[in-house]
Amino acid sequence: METFIWIILILLLLLNGGLIWFILKGKSSLSTQAGKETENQGLVFLQNQLNNLINTIDKKMGETSKSMDESVRTQFGESRKLVENITGRLLTLNKEMTEIKETNKQVFSMTEQLQNLEKVLTNQKHRGNLGEAGLELILSNILPPKVYEFQYKFADGDVVDAIIKTKDGIIPIDAKFSLDNYNRIVNEKDPSRKIELEKDFKNDLKKRIDETAKYIKPDQGTLSFAMMFIPAEGIYYDLLVNEVGAIKVNTRSLIDYAYKDKKVIIVSPTTFVAYLGTILEGFKAFKIEESVKGVIKNVGELQRHIKAYDEYHTKLGSSLATTVNHFNASRKEFKKIDKDVLKITGKETGIEQLAIDKPEREED
Repeated sequence: METFIWIILILLLLLNGGLIWFILKGKSSLSTQAGKETENQGLVFLQNQLNNLINTIDKKMGETSKSMDESVRTQFGESRKLVENITGRLLTLNKEMTEIKETNKQVFSMTEQLQNLEKVLTNQKHRGNLGEAGLELILSNILPPKVYEFQYKFADGDVVDAIIKTKDGIIPIDAKFSLDNYNRIVNEKDPSRKIELEKDFKNDLKKRIDETAKYIKPDQGTLSFAMMFIPAEGIYYDLLVNEVGAIKVNTRSLIDYAYKDKKVIIVSPTTFVAYLGTILEGFKAFKIEESVKGVIKNVGELQRHIKAYDEYHTKLGSSLATTVNHFNASRKEFKKIDKDVLKITGKETGIEQLAIDKPEREED
C-alpha cells in the first residue's frame, strides 16, 4: 500500500516537472502562430495525461480502499474472535481460581476439623463424650425410642451410659474408649518398653471390663449380662486378632475374661449394629406374641358370650314350650264349650281346634 502511494507521488512530480519545463520552453520560443498551436497541443496532451493519471489514481485508490476495508474487516473479525477466546479463557481461569479458592477453604476447614478431632481424641473426657455420641447415634437409628434410654440411673445411684428395655429385663451398655495405652504401644520403639505397655494396656482394658460389669444388677431389673461399647473399630479388631498395630498381644484372655467371668460382651460399632438387629427381631416377635395373646383373649370373650347366649336361648325355648302346652290345654278346654253348645242348640259351633307343636330342642 505504501509503495503504491510513493509511485503515484513520483508520477505526479514528473508530470508537474514536465508541465513546468514545457511552459518555460514555450516562453523562450518565437511567438509565431505555429508555436502557439504547438504549445496548445502540448498543453492538451499534458492535460489528457494528467486526467488519465487522475482516473488511474482514483481507480487504484478505490481498489486499494476496498482491499483495505476487506482487510480491516477480516482483521477486526479475527481480533474479535481472539478477544472472545481470551475472554472465555479468562472466565474459565476465573472460575477455576474460584473453585481452587473454595477447595482451599474446604481444605483449611477439614484441617481445622482434624485438629479439633485430634484435640478430642487426646482428651480423656472428650473421648468419653465421643463414645457416648456414637452409642446414641447407633441406638437412635435402629431401635424405637421407647425401648432405650440414655444416662439411666439405678436405684443405688449408679449411672450407665445407656440401657435397652426388653420383656425379660434391661440390658446395660457402657461406652469405653481406651486409647492412651494403645497409642503408647503403637508408637513405642523399645521392645522392653513395649512389654510393659502391653501389660498396662491389658490392665486398662480389664479395668474397663470391671467397670461395665458393675452395671449388671438383676435385683434392679437387669439381665445377666452387659455390653461394653468400644467406638474404635481398630481397637476392637486388634482384640480379636491378638495384635496392637504390628505387635502380637495376648488379648484373647481378656475377651474370655469379659464374657466368661464378668458376663460382659465387648462390641464395636459394626458388631453392636448386628446385636441390635437381633434384639429388634426379638422385639418384633414379642409384639407378634402380644398381638396373638390379644386375639386369644378376644376369642375367649367371644366364647363366653356365645355360651351365655346359648343358655339364654335354651331358657327361651323352655318358656316357649310351656306357653305352647298352656295354649294347647286352653284349646282343649274351649272344645268342651263347643260340646256344651251342641247339647243345648243341637248344632256345632264350627270352631276348629288348633294345636301348636312344641319347639324341638337339639341334643348336644
